[in-house]
Amino acid sequence: MRRCLDVFAQMLAASRFADERPLAGLEIELNLVDAAGEPAMCNAAVLDAIQRPDWATELGQFNIEINIEPQDLAGDGALRLENDVRARLDHAEERARSLGGHLALIGILPTLRERDVDEGTLSANPRYRLLNEQIFAARGEDLHLCVEGVERLDTHAASIAPEAACTSVQLHLQVSPEAFAAHWNAAQAVAGAQVAVAANSPYLFGKELHRETRITLFEQATDTRPAELKAQGVRPRVWFGERWITSVFDLFEENVRYFPALLPICAESDPAAELAAGRTPELDELTLHNGTIYRWNRPVYAVVGGVPHLRVENRVLPAGPTVLDIAANAAFYYGLMRVLPFGERPIWSQMSFAAAEDNLTTAARHGLDARLYWPGIGEVPAAELILRRLLPMAYEGLAVRGVDTAVADRLLRVIEGRCLTGRTGATWQVEKVRALGGDRHEALRLMTLEYIERMHTNEPVHTWEV
Repeated sequence: MRRCLDVFAQMLAASRFADERPLAGLEIELNLVDAAGEPAMCNAAVLDAIQRPDWATELGQFNIEINIEPQDLAGDGALRLENDVRARLDHAEERARSLGGHLALIGILPTLRERDVDEGTLSANPRYRLLNEQIFAARGEDLHLCVEGVERLDTHAASIAPEAACTSVQLHLQVSPEAFAAHWNAAQAVAGAQVAVAANSPYLFGKELHRETRITLFEQATDTRPAELKAQGVRPRVWFGERWITSVFDLFEENVRYFPALLPICAESDPAAELAAGRTPELDELTLHNGTIYRWNRPVYAVVGGVPHLRVENRVLPAGPTVLDIAANAAFYYGLMRVLPFGERPIWSQMSFAAAEDNLTTAARHGLDARLYWPGIGEVPAAELILRRLLPMAYEGLAVRGVDTAVADRLLRVIEGRCLTGRTGATWQVEKVRALGGDRHEALRLMTLEYIERMHTNEPVHTWEV
């Protein structure tokens, strides 16, 4: 890894990278349920039925993932992207239905129980088994999950399977090495607002916890640190970070310095020899290691057609509730990322890194009810910050990207609608379950079935009635 890091530094100094490309790339993780809305452990069979290379397994047998090729948002590109995603999901739903399964776009599947997430429900991929073994070897003790929210969850797990409960949408943006730090810092600054307006994970194992419980669950479920190492200040592998950066090199260098390798796998090629021979090194060990450190905004190094490039991978968003909601969340982010990194006085020079991290933690706990800090206006309700400051920036950014006004308006009005009504996927789930009353699991099951029905209408969640 250190050899890879040295070669990476040489490549940055020589500017051997592709420039920024204003393309939107997405990964969407989904849950599989049966006809009753309960988790269905059938991802291998569903993938065999789908038979498309853009679909893959995820950690749990009740998870699958789709990777959407990067696309240009200019003109009606955002609309075409939305329609493309819907078509792929419709095809997959049709194939899953033939096996008695259904797809669910939701941050955490509400009907999931503790018995559904153990080592036996991990996907068959050997990498997941190795990751599980290595994390628990590093911990030396069972996983302790403790979430204090509206209700309290306190339990233990003997595998990393609880992480499979977290299903997210990851947004990719390719940037040049020179512009990387500004884009990463900007993404960190808006992470709290993203989560507040997109929260969709209020339940875990039958308990009502945070509005976006996925954030704290993911942090705890992949923690390799036993209690004494936490007390000593050892960094967690799910990490917001601890400072604004000045170069992409800072992030990869921190990865090597702070985190031991979990997957002891080495490639045969030598990165220094590859570079010396005029070829582009894959930096296999460094990129494999990077994939086991779960920053909320992760740096990505990749080689396409012999040319290396860098991406910011934004990982804070939950899946769902609809494809339109996902497209709106993406438009909000991509719009902001066309304005904030280019400000004369950068936002990260006006707020502390700790304030950005606090915003994410508070937003995950309270959703749109969170109070978030922003330079120039102080601490304000999340909805007010988004309506007053961030939405106008997002409109401006999409206009600069060349997105048709009508398309931008349709998507960003979804964000506006959530702020004005106070309704996100999380609040709808909670209101519905409370309205149903009675046995909690039965209410969660009935709510999940109605959620999936509404998901297929593609009507945005702020318009859903309880």
